[in-house]
Amino acid sequence: MEKEVVLMKGNEAIAHAAVRCGADGYFGYPITPQSEILETLAELKPWETTGMVVLQAESEVAAINMVYGGAGSGKMVMTSSSSPGVSLKQEGISYIAGSELPCLIVNVMRGGPGLGTIQPSQADYFQTVKGGGHGDYRLIALAPNSVQEMADFVSLAFELAFKYRNPAIILADGVIGQMMEKVVLPPFKPRRTDAQVMEQCPWASFGRVGGRKPNIITSLEMNPELMEQNNLRFQEKYRRIEENEVRYEEIGCADADYLIVAFGSMARIGQKAMELAREAGIKVGILRPITLWPFPQKAIAHYADKVKGMLVTELNAGQMVEDVRLAVNGKVPVEHFGRLGGVVPDPDEIVEALKAIVQ
Repeated sequence: MEKEVVLMKGNEAIAHAAVRCGADGYFGYPITPQSEILETLAELKPWETTGMVVLQAESEVAAINMVYGGAGSGKMVMTSSSSPGVSLKQEGISYIAGSELPCLIVNVMRGGPGLGTIQPSQADYFQTVKGGGHGDYRLIALAPNSVQEMADFVSLAFELAFKYRNPAIILADGVIGQMMEKVVLPPFKPRRTDAQVMEQCPWASFGRVGGRKPNIITSLEMNPELMEQNNLRFQEKYRRIEENEVRYEEIGCADADYLIVAFGSMARIGQKAMELAREAGIKVGILRPITLWPFPQKAIAHYADKVKGMLVTELNAGQMVEDVRLAVNGKVPVEHFGRLGGVVPDPDEIVEALKAIVQ
């Protein structure tokens, strides 16, 4: 069958992929630079074709709690926002994680702190990877670096969320959300029937269907010993995810003397910087974490025995660099290059930062 290739923004690709992968519901609130997700869904009107519910909630807080309810009934539900909006969702995200429910959250990052700017940023790494809400929980975090991956990661995020009964997040930056590229959209998958949902999600709450007692969906446990057992079970699940779901990309690393570590749009800029550096005689490779959690710690540690130094490039003041330094454990120098406030660097700036390490 001939592939369907279209030109669209990353945000638009998220919306199209959600409809095509059989999502049951989207609940969100507009905020730049991710508003096209909701706008595209409104234009597609999937409630008339697939039956997918699309609702602009009255606030970000309302949206995440609608996701909580939908996820509790075993449905494939999602929300999207940008940095300040995701901050408002943190309590609900913690509740969803504590209730062990699958859902998809999309964050197209903008500069902060506070209202900041509508320009691109990667400064929500700490919020996502270290846990922006309360309690010991984790989000499965995917970081796309292309419009194609924005489309592909929707179904992947849902797959992982349901596999581990855990919320998953697509952590994109404003560059990836707003840029336009060719993309091959996924084929249409039918939404699951209620009978299929009940069969596949025995933990979900369906009310008193067929006289059966409904499941109770909650993150509350007043007995501290039982709450500890819940948390220990969560931690064991997180260990399984770390063992099985690490994803990353290596480019030009086989003969590299130096390594660039970057995600999202900065990995694209870093790849061009790598090419320019090699033209200047510096053997550089790039390692791109695709899962920010679970983080490719072992892969980065492997290169600590092979390269002379690493440069972590981010659109922030230095966040992922902390995890890279933990991974290498002092074996090689790890420097950071970042731009703030929505400023996107050009590859030459990264090359200059590399030259400073080489010298």
